[in-house]
Order: sequence, then C-alpha cells, then structure tokens
Amino acid sequence: MIAIIDYKAGNATSVFHAVSRLGNEAILAHNPRDIESATHIILPGVGSARATMDSLREMKIINALEEAVIGKKVFFLGICVGLQVLFEHSEEGDTDCLGWLKGRVAKFDANAVRVPQMGWNHVWDDYFYFVNSYYAIPVDNADIWGTADYNGSFTAAVRRGNIYATQFHIEKSGEAGLALLNSFLKLRKEGCSC
Repeated sequence: MIAIIDYKAGNATSVFHAVSRLGNEAILAHNPRDIESATHIILPGVGSARATMDSLREMKIINALEEAVIGKKVFFLGICVGLQVLFEHSEEGDTDCLGWLKGRVAKFDANAVRVPQMGWNHVWDDYFYFVNSYYAIPVDNADIWGTADYNGSFTAAVRRGNIYATQFHIEKSGEAGLALLNSFLKLRKEGCSC
C-alpha cells in the first residue's frame, strides 16, 4: 500500500493523482494508523519547514514515520520540503527537523539569484521542475543522489538506503518526473512479494 502524508501545508492531492495516473492505489494518510501497513510512504512538500514540522507534530505521526522508515525500512520519498525536513535543522524559521540525515538547510543568496528558484533545472540527464528558496547541505556527500546548478551546484536529490528525496517536484515534472516516481513505486524489499 502507498501512503501519501496529507498535512495542511502539503500538496498531497497532486501527488495522489500522479500515483493514480501510474496505475497504483494509494491512500491519503492523516494519522499513524494510516501508515501501519504501507510499503511506500511519500511526504509531499509545499510551504515552509516550520509549518511542515508543526503539521506532522499535530498529526502525531512523527514516531510512526520513524518506526516505519527507520525501523522497518519502508521505502520513503520526500518531495521539496519533504526533502528539507529530513535533515537536522533548517534556516527557514530556525527549525529543528527530523534529523534522519545529517546536515542542514540553507537559503539561496538573494543578492546573487532570484529567490525562490522557480522553473525547470537540469538534474542527471533530464529537466525537473523546482520551486525552492532553500537547499540541503548534507554532511555526508554519499547522501547526495543528484545535483543541479543555481549560482553553483546544490543538492537536488538525496538517497540513503530506503530513503529517497527530491528537491524538485516530481509530480510537476512531466514525463521525467512520472518515470522517476514510477521507479520509486516499483521498489520492493528483498524477499518481499508485496
């Protein structure tokens, strides 16, 4: 089962439609029970790190997420702010985040580039759609899965084990985004027929 975390600041409906378009069944998760049997969990992102963390706390879902993703190794995909809150701290609202990955989130230099970055940017061998004022700075470069350039290289995607996340909006990135989402949804645990 695919669980998409539906919190106040998120864009869960857009992600739900993208997952459905690919022929998958999903639910919008509103509480810890909704993710108990999930094989894949998606944390979409729109808004700020502080609002996202506040919403997750209000939902009382953080412990259940940690049990599923860190404990049971359920496949996890964070999108945009869903990537940023994986780290220890965000400059946005001086916010302590989940801390699943070591590192911090910093703001783009508004004196050097337009903030937020809005539009298509190159990652890997394709273009994806970004809307972000902040970017992650992982402590461990091994966590960096993909980079893009915006007045210098920045982290566009991260991966550690079963945890995947993109700074760009997969659900707004056309065929390239859908292909990446589809690849994530096809991940299976070793020895699992789920």
